[in-house]
Amino acid sequence: MDTLTRIRAFIDVVEAEGFSAAARANGRSKALLSKYVRELEDDLGALLLNRTTRQFSLTEIGHTYYRTATDILREIDNLADLVRETSTDLKGTVRVSAPRTFTDADIGRSMIDFALAHPDIKLEITSDDRFVDLVEEGFDVAIRITSLADSGLIARKLAPFKVYFCASPEFIRSHPQLKAPADLARVPCITDTNSRFLSNWRFAGENGVLETVTVKGPIEVNSPYASMRAARAGLGVSMVPDFIAWPMLKSGEIVSLFEDRIPDNAGIYAVYPHRRYLPAKVRAFVDYLADWFKQHPGYCDP
Repeated sequence: MDTLTRIRAFIDVVEAEGFSAAARANGRSKALLSKYVRELEDDLGALLLNRTTRQFSLTEIGHTYYRTATDILREIDNLADLVRETSTDLKGTVRVSAPRTFTDADIGRSMIDFALAHPDIKLEITSDDRFVDLVEEGFDVAIRITSLADSGLIARKLAPFKVYFCASPEFIRSHPQLKAPADLARVPCITDTNSRFLSNWRFAGENGVLETVTVKGPIEVNSPYASMRAARAGLGVSMVPDFIAWPMLKSGEIVSLFEDRIPDNAGIYAVYPHRRYLPAKVRAFVDYLADWFKQHPGYCDP
């Protein structure tokens, strides 16, 4: 029996969280998967899974084996991609992690357009506002909107990014004391709890030093869309991503404040694990998104 087949069976069972679920997902019998995993354990001389009629769990060595085996199989699959790289016949699955804000906004269209252009590549998109562990969780690439720190990952900047501090024209007229960012601490503000800095808003100061203003107000919400709508309704000042704010800024429904003090050190990035080579399907995805943003500069430029 092929050892790789046994390893794949083990990984399928772990990721499906059980033999029955793995059998349904992969079109194999539960008995066959159980046989493969048992043979793998026999070869290793170690118990990888704890099995009872009511419970399923990995042993300590099973956790270690799963992480390492997953990396090895990913490299094997990527090697097949590398061999096919000279061909235009791109196939396979690309697992993508992207913030909900990105996926739900108009710029999420970039991934849909990629799927249309590459019908033989399946995108598995997980919308999650946390920074996932790409290696541990098996993602090929992640979209991140941030000022990218040194993380040991490879990153490619897709587009510039900044936030706007927005309010309705009526709110600004009724709060003439808004002359500098520090004045925000004394007026109602709407906090988007998805933001990395929560109610501590950051502004560019002198000599490149960032200044922080702590704000508060009537609403805290984990949605930049809801935050922007609250600002448009006159409830206060909201910090809104540029690609969400720009239609209302152009229409005049909201107005931005302190544009000369907005930090410009962030961007929209595609990040992926450091590997000896990048699978052709992942490179095609990243290249497509980079080109898409070049062709649609208005999505991030009010």
